Amino acid sequence: MDLSPYRVVQENLTNTMKHAHSGASADVVLAYGNAENRIEVSDDGQASAANDGGGNGPRGMHERVKLLGGRLSAGPGPHGGFTVRASLPIESPGA
Repeated sequence: MDLSPYRVVQENLTNTMKHAHSGASADVVLAYGNAENRIEVSDDGQASAANDGGGNGPRGMHERVKLLGGRLSAGPGPHGGFTVRASLPIESPGA
């Protein structure tokens, strides 16, 4: 559970470097609550077919977050670029 937020951020920053235009930047917001941790990673890259949320990285993120009882959404940002939001419960399912 402790490593999962790190992996979500790592995957999204890697995707920004691979798919966003040269000079793109990314913002990472972490919010810690009593019941869940929230993660948002957004970049200002140009939207392209290569950055559509497909591929193994996003699929792996979805699976990791789902296994932990969390939620993940990924897609074009409201002002361009790409945004990923994840919510991870503090306690894993069945704990």
